[in-house]
Amino acid sequence: MRSENLRNLAEKFVEKAKKLGASECQVSIGSDTNFEVQILNQEIEKLNQAGSKSVSFKVIVDSKVAYASSSDFNEGTLERLMQNAIARAKLTSADQFSGLPELEKVTVDVDSLGLFDRRIIELEAERKIDFAKKLEQIGLSNKQIKVSVGSSYSTNYGETVIANTNGFSGSYQYTYCSAGAGFQSGDGNNLVEDYWYETSLNLDGMKSAEEIANMAVTRVIRMIGGQKVKSQVVPVVFEPTMTSTLLGFLASCVNGNSIYMKRSFLAGKLGEQIAGANINIIDDGLMPGKLGTKPFDSEGVPTRRTPIVENGVLKNYLLNTYSAKKLKLKSTGNAGGANNFYLEQGKYSQEEIIKSVKNGLLLTRTIGQGTMPTTGDISKGAYGMWIENGELTIPVSEITFSGNLGDMLKNISMIGNDNDFRRSVSGPTIKIENVSLSGS
Repeated sequence: MRSENLRNLAEKFVEKAKKLGASECQVSIGSDTNFEVQILNQEIEKLNQAGSKSVSFKVIVDSKVAYASSSDFNEGTLERLMQNAIARAKLTSADQFSGLPELEKVTVDVDSLGLFDRRIIELEAERKIDFAKKLEQIGLSNKQIKVSVGSSYSTNYGETVIANTNGFSGSYQYTYCSAGAGFQSGDGNNLVEDYWYETSLNLDGMKSAEEIANMAVTRVIRMIGGQKVKSQVVPVVFEPTMTSTLLGFLASCVNGNSIYMKRSFLAGKLGEQIAGANINIIDDGLMPGKLGTKPFDSEGVPTRRTPIVENGVLKNYLLNTYSAKKLKLKSTGNAGGANNFYLEQGKYSQEEIIKSVKNGLLLTRTIGQGTMPTTGDISKGAYGMWIENGELTIPVSEITFSGNLGDMLKNISMIGNDNDFRRSVSGPTIKIENVSLSGS
């Protein structure tokens, strides 16, 4: 179904909802086409190309809410689905916070956001397969690599359409491509495994097969012969991927739903100093070409640049319409969660940060969940490289790092300049003082 037809369908059912007795209604339509190839030992292990589409309704009758969704776009089927949803809504309890967002005009030029690259749609399957095979070939050409655990290439093309009874109607298209590879090295019981991947909304932003494969190889080789270290409290340098993981935990802790349900240690702390004065954390849905960019959120509220932490002070939560009403605040355009949530860069290179450490750890990988939003506590299995007198020395494995997110945010002493925005939640290399490591 063409873009204009999807939008017309959404608007048509918004009007139909009102005629059927709904006080308010939001219609959301999503469609996407995915391609993925997985390679193992130069053979195609998986090849999948599929398309999907869905339409969902949120109907409100006198502050009573019901939801419905379908992948069947037959208008008769959708009308019956909507009638059923309205009937179910009448049976639920009223919720004074359930209303749709007030109409806010989307002022950004969607084309300026760099969400769509037609070349990704037109990329031939053979080229994607060849790229994935090349990733594996490059990795296996290194004599220290023993086994491939697979390589892959995927593309996605999709469209989002939203319309509601408050007058909002909007749509946007998006594309992205992703490629990665993983390898094993070592001997006997000392096998080590790691991987690397890259994702981009456009072909120009994708790294070459050589860059991706060589990064995966480097990450594997440096961990050969991993050792435990004794339990101690030391500075820990977080690689950008590890900073992203830490920030992902923070993003969940400042999510409005967690806040109003009091499931976060940051509930009630707006305006308080929760981090060092050197810390600025932002959520920005309007950064051109970034993975979390979109013109509006899943409720049709325009996205924006929202300071979350400013000079260490908690300034905002990530709010959708419901959580904003519960907290007597205003939506930040974060229905669906964080957009581009990142720690503002500093001035140091990763090399400079490592050189500043006399005795500590470069954290490269963690395992396990190990986070407690209600307290901010963290405890995870950890891997990395030991730092001695500013130099990387031995690989470290089978240890646990632990601490509290609130304490860690206050103990960030150095911030790097190397955020590559590989994820929608991202950050540069950072150095955190006084982190507990449990080892031998």
